[in-house]
Amino acid sequence: MKRIVCVLMGLAVFGGLMFAGGGKASPEAQTSSTTIRWAYWGSENRAKISQEAIDIYQQQNPGVVVNPEISGGAGDHFAKVDTQLAGGNGPDIIQMGGNILDYVNKGVLADLSPYAGDGKAIVTSTIDAGAVANGTINGKLYGVSTGVSMAALVYNKALVQRTGLPLPKVSMTYAEFRDYLVQLKAKLPQGVWPMQDIGSLAANSTPFGYWSRYNGTPLVDDSVTKTFLTAADAQKYLELFKDYRDNGLVPPAADAAAYPETSPENSAIIAGKVAITFVWTSQFAGYQQLTKDELDLIELPGAAEKNALWQPPSQFYTVNKDSKNIEAAARFINFLVNSPDAARVLLNDRGASASSTARTGAVSVLTAADQKVLNYIASAGVHSSAETPHVPNDMEFTTSLYLIYQSVAFGQKTPAHGGQEILDLLNRMIKK
Repeated sequence: MKRIVCVLMGLAVFGGLMFAGGGKASPEAQTSSTTIRWAYWGSENRAKISQEAIDIYQQQNPGVVVNPEISGGAGDHFAKVDTQLAGGNGPDIIQMGGNILDYVNKGVLADLSPYAGDGKAIVTSTIDAGAVANGTINGKLYGVSTGVSMAALVYNKALVQRTGLPLPKVSMTYAEFRDYLVQLKAKLPQGVWPMQDIGSLAANSTPFGYWSRYNGTPLVDDSVTKTFLTAADAQKYLELFKDYRDNGLVPPAADAAAYPETSPENSAIIAGKVAITFVWTSQFAGYQQLTKDELDLIELPGAAEKNALWQPPSQFYTVNKDSKNIEAAARFINFLVNSPDAARVLLNDRGASASSTARTGAVSVLTAADQKVLNYIASAGVHSSAETPHVPNDMEFTTSLYLIYQSVAFGQKTPAHGGQEILDLLNRMIKK
């Protein structure tokens, strides 16, 4: 994983201000009509609060119109954006994930450096230095971090309490975690499994990347010229989930595949089918909003043993290099990242804010779910380490990994066969 992760998942749109705090309409907005197209993916909740932010921006900037172009999941989003870019009709602002380097290498993103700095469209002095560095590639600013997010497991706290079983510990070893799943299985109603098969998720490369970090076999080296993974390592990963599947700790392959977990709306935990699933912390509030049961967060197993977690930017705001409104798009991004007004409605949906001015706006309206996210980041952060590089051609890798995993889950291939195919896939992506 390069240095920006993927992850995967939600919906949104907004508009930009002249400076961090917002307020006066920009001269551009006062003198002409400007339309900004913004493509992103996400949940219904993300779409709702993003539209609230757009409304605020448009009220503050008469003459500027922000049109959202929303996809339910990252895969659909990038397929659509790629088609638009190839046809010369790409959106102005493109939500990007851990695959940002791929799009920099394709030469389709604008260098925002000329628009960034004090007194410019994007005020960077109020943004944490690490967040700015995460979007800086080869000395140029290509992406502005939407905030920090962390990989986690979300569990249905109310459901577990109804079983009478003690709540899971926030940090567990893999052995402790499996033992807890076994205990949970014995207490859950028929048709409800302890955990979703997180290897079968549409964004499956994140759980796999986590496991490879824990296992001490990063998917690629710093120069992205080789993998540390062997076919036997990948086989162990597939066997781990085969064990869970064979023992009823995760759903059968067909049941798991019915819930891709690209948003809360298609999540097995919201459907009441599992007690635990994978999330990014930026998704947590959206999950909580769709159920009356109280949810909470725990670490992926083994995190404390190996400091296997990491703290990546949730997503990035990037701009199409062929946009006719690059500066206007940059001002809109500034509003989303720095404005307290935007922060009060967006909260942690795209990650915990990396902007000091935005945080002052959000602190007074944090929900219980938002506070749980901050608590989790504070406790799990000590079990994190520097992010490992991304696999090149990130989206293709994720899609192909999903197909290999499913062929093993459905019994069409052995874990040994699947492990070799994963190694071959990694090598193809590196050489491509």
